Order: sequence, then C-alpha cells, then structure tokens
Amino acid sequence: MYLDMHSHSVSSDDSRATVEQYLKWIQVLRKRGHVVDGIVLTEHRKFDYDKDYAALANQYDVVVLKGSELDTRYGHVLVYGVTEPLTKDIDFGNVAMDTRELLKAARQHGAYAVPAHPGRFGIGLTEYIQQGEIFDDVHIVERLNGGSRKGENERAWELCDDKGYLGVGGSDAHLTSHICTCLTRFEAKISNEADLVEALLSEQFQPVWLEDTTNNPTSE
Repeated sequence: MYLDMHSHSVSSDDSRATVEQYLKWIQVLRKRGHVVDGIVLTEHRKFDYDKDYAALANQYDVVVLKGSELDTRYGHVLVYGVTEPLTKDIDFGNVAMDTRELLKAARQHGAYAVPAHPGRFGIGLTEYIQQGEIFDDVHIVERLNGGSRKGENERAWELCDDKGYLGVGGSDAHLTSHICTCLTRFEAKISNEADLVEALLSEQFQPVWLEDTTNNPTSE
C-alpha cells in the first residue's frame, strides 16, 4: 500500500485544501498511472475527534486516516494512532514539550511518534543532534518530505544512514496539487489507524517519490 503520511487540510491553520479536494486530485494522479492508496491527515497541534471522513473515503476509494503534527522543543513530530488517553496525557498545543516525553507517551498509549522533516534547516532533529541532544526512542523519521527545500531531504537521508533510522515519506501538502508528492510503501494492508501503528512497528516499509509508484496508465 502507498500512503501519504503527512498532509494538512483546512483544519490546519495554514492549509487551503479540503479533504475532498485532495481525494479528487488523487483520482487525477491515478489516471496518470500512479498508485495512491491513502493519506494521513496530520493537522497541526490538534487531533480532530469530531471529523469523520468515512463517506468521502468510500466515495473516492481512498483510505483516509487521521493523525497529528505537534510542535515540540526539538522540532515537529508526526503522531500516528492517536488515542484519547494520549491526548489527556499530552497537551497537543504545548509547543515547548520535550520531544522525548512525547515519544514515550505515544508508545505507552498505543500510538507512534515520528520526527517530521528532520533535515529541515533550523528546526529539524538533525540540528539538535548536532548540538549534542540524544533521542534514544527515535527509530523512524520522515526521510522524504515533499515540502523540503534543496538539501533538507538529503540531510534526513544522511541522518538515517548515520543513526540507522528507518524512514517514511509524506508530502507535507498544504495545497491540493501537492498531495502525494512523497509516500510510504507498506507491505501490510492498512485500513485504520491501529493498522498503521502495527505496520510501523513491523518495519516493513520504505519512503518513495510519487514517480516511483507509476503503474500502467489508464485511459482518460
């Protein structure tokens, strides 16, 4: 399965794309011959318990999962498999939280936390590791990010090679046409957030560019 692990809808304060616009664009990508199975909505500093995208997901035949992207003292972190106990234990709006506490709390509550765009200049995990910070609970990072500037994905790649981290891919889309520029190819079938956490724990995945998913194009 190919999932975009990092995307933002209008529920995030800096995105202009609706979920339906993303799903419509995925139909365009499929007609161009790309394989896209689903997206994960990682809204900023929140988790949308009140939003149900099942009807849209069924209408467009796209898996739509929900997660979060949290700001922490040591960069941004993507959280998958968010549970109610986790949201009670961790203040999702606290931009000064210790990344290490979030990583531990996520696993304790059945979720999984992954540092986002670790090669990003100024705010990526690489910066803090170079300053001497240690993150023993990091095993997976976002290796490919569709919104990264020149050199940032390369830094993430180098970090993974140096530390032995596994990597996922996500578009970091805030605009409709940016969705699925980067994805993660999973060996497992994923239908819900719990499946996604299990797939991450399995370590059977790899980051890919959209172009790597090309299938035989269908007719327009």
